[in-house]
Amino acid sequence: MSSPLLSIKDLHVRTGDKDILRGINLEIAPGEIHAIMGPNGSGKSTLSHVLAGNGDFTVTKGSVQMAGRDLLAMPIEERARAGVFVAFQYPPEIPGVNNMQFLRTAVNTVRKARGESELSAGDFLTKAKAVMARLEMKSEMVKRSLNEGFSGGEKKKNEILQMTMLSPSVMVLDEIDSGLDVDALELVAKEAMVNMQAAEGAQRAMVVITHYSRILKYITPTKVHILSGGRIIESGGMELVHRIESRGYD
Repeated sequence: MSSPLLSIKDLHVRTGDKDILRGINLEIAPGEIHAIMGPNGSGKSTLSHVLAGNGDFTVTKGSVQMAGRDLLAMPIEERARAGVFVAFQYPPEIPGVNNMQFLRTAVNTVRKARGESELSAGDFLTKAKAVMARLEMKSEMVKRSLNEGFSGGEKKKNEILQMTMLSPSVMVLDEIDSGLDVDALELVAKEAMVNMQAAEGAQRAMVVITHYSRILKYITPTKVHILSGGRIIESGGMELVHRIESRGYD
């Protein structure tokens, strides 16, 4: 069995005076997709924020290792360079920052950290437009400010565009299915799966955080975990998803 790409041990997290996560244990091997499901307030999004490095959340106990490195010791920008990508449930709008200029700067920063050559403006745009075509994104989004005035679906597609262009090792999709209609959901899910088809020698893994089972019809998880009260209370396969569909979380 391969060594885990992401290893979370006894993770406890609080914000303010409220404990949110109360001992998360999770190991994800290269090539695996783990779905984390659970009701509102169970701590799902908190986990994604902690992995991204959001300073509003305090780790009070436990560890997170990524490919043997201490993820919690890394600042946000180092985590991104190391290959962590989080697609947030509510991507922020940043007026005045051009969408494509922002993404090209991010991509070339990550490429430089990996020892790869930077993409020229032309090469970057060619690659970005190919991804946008698969996602059926409007060409005008190249010229707009980052997420400004985007619909919920456009924001989610833009997050997946960023993910494909950055080629991360650990991909966390936090409620990426919210705000998407059926057609857009299928496009986004298919593009997410493109990211799992890593180049030879690369290691990738994905965490899909969701309330609902519909995205798991397109992204088939290796394992499914039920999160409740800040703890993983049950793990299994698609049988858990089918049980939730028929009986709910109760």
